[in-house]
Amino acid sequence: MEGVTDSGLATLPASDRPDVAARLRTALLGASFTADGLLELLGAPAYAALARSETVPALRATRGDAPLETLVRLFLLQQPVPHARVARFLPVDDLLEAGWLTAVGGAEVAATVDVRPYGGPDGEDWFIVSDLGCAVGGAGGVGQRNEEVVLGVGGASTTLAGITVRRPVAAALDLGTGSGIQALHASRHATRVTATDLNPRALHITALTLALSGAPAADLREGSLYEPVKDGETYDLIVSNPPFVISPGARLTYRDGGMSGDDLCRSVVQQAGERLTEGGFAQFLANWQHVEGEDWQDRVRSWVPRDCDAWIVQREVQDVNQYAELWLRDSGDHRGDPADYQARYDAWLDEFEALKVKGVGFGWITLRRTGAAVPSVTVEEWPHSIEQPLGDTIHAHFERLDYLRDHDDAGLLEGHFKLAVEVVQEQVGLPGAEDPEHVVLRQHRGMRRATKVDTVGAGFAGVCDGTLSAGRILDAIAQLVGEDPVLLRDRTPAQIRLLVEQGFLEPTG
Repeated sequence: MEGVTDSGLATLPASDRPDVAARLRTALLGASFTADGLLELLGAPAYAALARSETVPALRATRGDAPLETLVRLFLLQQPVPHARVARFLPVDDLLEAGWLTAVGGAEVAATVDVRPYGGPDGEDWFIVSDLGCAVGGAGGVGQRNEEVVLGVGGASTTLAGITVRRPVAAALDLGTGSGIQALHASRHATRVTATDLNPRALHITALTLALSGAPAADLREGSLYEPVKDGETYDLIVSNPPFVISPGARLTYRDGGMSGDDLCRSVVQQAGERLTEGGFAQFLANWQHVEGEDWQDRVRSWVPRDCDAWIVQREVQDVNQYAELWLRDSGDHRGDPADYQARYDAWLDEFEALKVKGVGFGWITLRRTGAAVPSVTVEEWPHSIEQPLGDTIHAHFERLDYLRDHDDAGLLEGHFKLAVEVVQEQVGLPGAEDPEHVVLRQHRGMRRATKVDTVGAGFAGVCDGTLSAGRILDAIAQLVGEDPVLLRDRTPAQIRLLVEQGFLEPTG
């Protein structure tokens, strides 16, 4: 691991023993210690409770001595188990020597790290390693200072994995890798994966995650943000779930950026462009400030580097009180001394007041390096439900941008289109009315958008199967409704352009 220090790593398993990790992986799979195996053993309610950091249902479901029950107690619930019981199905001596297990109480062993089964997108059986107490949520890592703790799988990491564009690439960069979830996903489709993190524990744990999941090793580099990236290095894909929390100070490495306001997120986005190959994607989760007297869309739009198209989606907005409470609960401060909690809450509100921040937005940012003379930047608010994974939808969005950029209205009318999969039409009006008040096209996949169209737009979309050009379809509609075909051709391209941009229609040629 390039530039990784040894401080604070003594309590972790050895990362240079791939042979032991391979034997452990074989044993875990043999005992069905997988995402599917856990669901079958625990049942849906107890399995869901784990995601909420509630362990009692899982403890009740694992009171037997079967291998899978024992593994859940050992690696997920941090319960010591008898040495003799574990030795029946795990290479205990190797695991003790390599540091995956430690002896306790004379006749028992305990795990030194959490290991959580994690299902890959194509059914792969992966394992995410994290600090003790962090596989099923929570930041209170056992035996580690909070600022050094490395978390396991969470909602943010799975969101980023789901929105990431997946296509074969030569080089991918996971910026702020944490426990290595994004690097693990990238290893499926990138020839070379580089993972960086300011925290040396995170890099060490990433190496363990990759080894235990049977994935290729990554190029691990210690440092802040892009510092470990060498001059001239570029990537086809950059992903980051950075420490985006806007907070006073940098108390927790895994979440607090240590810069003023949303400067860390701005820096991560602004500096990505020069490190992308032509056509390369950079995808981030981020927080941004809603500042008094400023349009938040203008604020985030200003982050986009030159020569990059961008699609920025705000998923949620919280007022400053909600935001402070969320992250104080995340770190467990609400369970500590009330005076300390109040002081930290006050410090957070003081920071926001000084910056004139009224709320904080959360969402994702996708960049694509482009050679277009005028890059396209789309900023929108979309708090509605979506269908994950969204990577293919995001990739298609940028392909449609290229098409629309390359086709004026005349070219659009010569084009051929087809209706996207699972788009339905809804007609709204009074019962028994001859004509609907309005017609809505609704997607049941991807972004799940809905848009109003007129009767011409609905009719046009309904017959788009790639056979006829848009102009030929409009001429037929004009004849059917008794409208001048020239006027119809003049006024309809704007509606077609919107339907293509939002993914209701797909260009076929």
